[in-house]
Order: sequence, then structure tokens, then C-alpha cells
Amino acid sequence: MADTRGAAIYRLEDVKAHDSAEDCWLVIAGKVYDVTSWVPSHPGGSMIYLQAGRDSTHLFDSYHPLYVRKLLSRYYIGDFQDENYDNIQYMQPFEEKFYTTLKERVESFFDKFKLDARVHPHMFLKSALIFVGLIFCYYTTFYRQQHFLFSLLSAAGMGFFIAEIGLSIMHDANHGAYSRYPLLGYIMGASLDIVGASSFMWKYQHVVGHHSFTNVHNYDPDIRVKDPDIRRVTSKQPWHDYHMYQHVYLAILYGLLALKSIFLDDFVAYFNGCIGPVKVPKMTPVEFHIFWWGKAVYATYMLVLPLLFSHHNFLSLLVCYLVSQLVTGWMLALLFQVAHVVEEAEFFDVDCTNGVPTLSSGWAALQVRTTANFSVNSLFWTHVSGGLNHQIEHHLFPAICHLHYPRIQPIVESTCKEFGIPYHRFPDVWTALKAHFAYLKKVGGSVEFRLAG
Repeated sequence: MADTRGAAIYRLEDVKAHDSAEDCWLVIAGKVYDVTSWVPSHPGGSMIYLQAGRDSTHLFDSYHPLYVRKLLSRYYIGDFQDENYDNIQYMQPFEEKFYTTLKERVESFFDKFKLDARVHPHMFLKSALIFVGLIFCYYTTFYRQQHFLFSLLSAAGMGFFIAEIGLSIMHDANHGAYSRYPLLGYIMGASLDIVGASSFMWKYQHVVGHHSFTNVHNYDPDIRVKDPDIRRVTSKQPWHDYHMYQHVYLAILYGLLALKSIFLDDFVAYFNGCIGPVKVPKMTPVEFHIFWWGKAVYATYMLVLPLLFSHHNFLSLLVCYLVSQLVTGWMLALLFQVAHVVEEAEFFDVDCTNGVPTLSSGWAALQVRTTANFSVNSLFWTHVSGGLNHQIEHHLFPAICHLHYPRIQPIVESTCKEFGIPYHRFPDVWTALKAHFAYLKKVGGSVEFRLAG
């Protein structure tokens, strides 16, 4: 179909058939691009087809400098028009002055100091230390002859380094913020599979779902709940009597996050083809093998080999393994929760009164309003949290290596102030943790929040 200007017109049914690495169409700012020929050369590797066959505007803009939009013209094949398209429409959907201004300032900073935003040389040393620490703690946990107490301490260390792979190495790599070499970035992204969880599933839940619709009810998979569910994080979600105690029992259950991801969530997503509201497409052959071989390798070295060769008995092995996974779970859950599930962070609901799902915020402003930082001046927490203490900067610029965030944080905060956008930050991690559990208590028990639901 063509309009009066001769441009081809594509509807959702036309576009969504081209949803793979081998046949990749993207909708960006109302225009349709066939980028199939660019997929093998894309510097960000597999990032290019995460939203293939769908609207990729916000994903594209958050991962690319301003000038890249101009380079798309060579792949343009027509315009996108579909009155039945149910994707969320943001206020000021394509040209948000706040984000354009902020990107100009951040890009000028990197140009001025001749820095590569995606790469930080210290990341390679940090990665090596994390891998060495994991191998050492794994060996001393299961195979070194020592007092059992030292094995437990090693298990806790193993859990810490597993979490660090997720927080620092995998997280940056799967956001395209680790290396200019796509293969190295892909390998480092798959480090999550080596420690048991699926990098493929993580990308669709976190990059496609969470980053696109942060704290948006029924759209953000990170705040999804069932009915009944052990957790309630917004007034729109179902309430049950036991939620009055969620601030107590969730502090314990957060430790099970890693185990739940490894042994349950990944397989549920694989066989159901979705992660909450996020559709999971068919895997490429490489993704398929990484998924299943990752599970097999993890089970072999973490479960089978210790049973065969460790001097510990079965019960001792089980305790050591659980300690490691609890440490991993608590680190991952708490460092992510303090960023979005606090009273300072806003939660958004979609307005459908005009027949089109609409949010009363621009995409970039929503990232700031739904997020909170902590300990922004702490080099220790920048390293340990993988930059999650600068979560606002991360959501606005996910393709920037987290070791650069402390330097752009003042730019982001001052620009938010200039545009009247609330910028929330806690002075330290303990204040952030208290805010998180205080919010859980409030949303789980207060009459106001019960009635709102």
C-alpha cells in the first residue's frame, strides 16, 4: 500500500512477520526500516533484533548517539500506520526536548575528553578479578580440605562473585556497554549462562520489557504479579491479608531469586513463549545452544562434580550450595529493588480513554521519575553494584559502561533540575534499603493502598 506521496504504508501485520535476525524490520519514530543487511555488521551484536518486527523507537534512541538516526535513511522502506496498534504512546513520543538536550550534553562530555562511552579499560581488569575470585571460591568451597566454617565462607564468596558476574560483566555486555568487538560482548553477555541463568531470557525481560516500560502497570515484567502472589508493589495489584507482612518475609525470600531464575523462570519463559507481557521470540540456533548447553555446563560443575569428587558429604554440599545461591539472590534482588520499588519512585498506569494506550510522560522523563539512585559518590558501591547506584543514568544511557556513570551523573542531575524533573537519590545504601522495606510495608498494609487497589 502507498500513500499520496508514494511512500509505502505498513501495518502491524506486515511488520511483525519480519521478526528475526535473518529478516529484521524495525519501526522507529513511525517509519519502517529493513535492517536485515546490517545485522551481521551491527556493533551491538544481537541488540539490533531484540525488537525486530515491533516498535523500537525508545530502544534505538537510548542505545545510539543522536547522529545515528540520520544514518537510518538507507534502510527506510516506508511509513508505519495502524489505528489498531496497541503499543503505548508516550507524551512527546519522538522528539523529547529533555532527552535531546541531555544526550547532547553527555555526548559533548565524551567528545571533550575523547572517551569511548561504551568501553572502559578498567572493566577488563575488573572482569578478570571477578572470574578469578569465582574460580578460587568455587575450589575452596567444594574441594579444599579445611574446616567446614571456611567452606561456608568460601560459599558466600562464591555467591558474591556470581552476583558480580550478573551485576557487572553480564549486565554491561548485554546492554552493549562492554566492548567494541561484538563477539567479545556476546561472550561476556553469555557469562550469565555459565552461572546458571539465561542471558537470552534476561535480555527480553530486562532490555525489551523493563527498560521500555519502567514501573508501568501491566507492561513492566519486573513488577508483574499473579493473583494470588506473595508480593504487591503497586496499589493497582491484588491485595491479600498476608501482604501486611511482606516487608518481613520478602527480606528472606529475596534470597531465592537466583534459584528461581535458574530452575524455574527460564524454563517457564521458554515453554510459554513469554515473560509476563513480553513476547519471547524463537531462538536462533546459537541462542538455542547457549541456553541448553549453559544449563548443562552449570549443572555439571556446580552439582555433579562436587557430588563425585568433593570430600564433603551430601548435606554439607547442599548447605554450601544454598549459602552461595542465597548470597547471590539477596545481592541481585536488593540492589535492583531499591532503584524502583520505593515511595520516591513513581508508578505509572496507562490511559486508554481515547482508545490508544497513552502515558502522561515522555519516555526519558519516565525513566527518571520511576528510578532512584544511592551512594552516587561511592566508588565502592559503583563497583559492587555494577553501577546500579547510578540507576537513573543507566536507564537513560544503558549503552554506556557503568564505570563512566559517576562522571556524567552531575550532568544528568543538573539537566533534570533545569527541566523540572524530580531526581531522587539516597545518601547511602542503608537509607535506600530502609526506604524499600518501608514502601513494601506501606503498600502491603495501609488502608489507603488497599482501597486504591
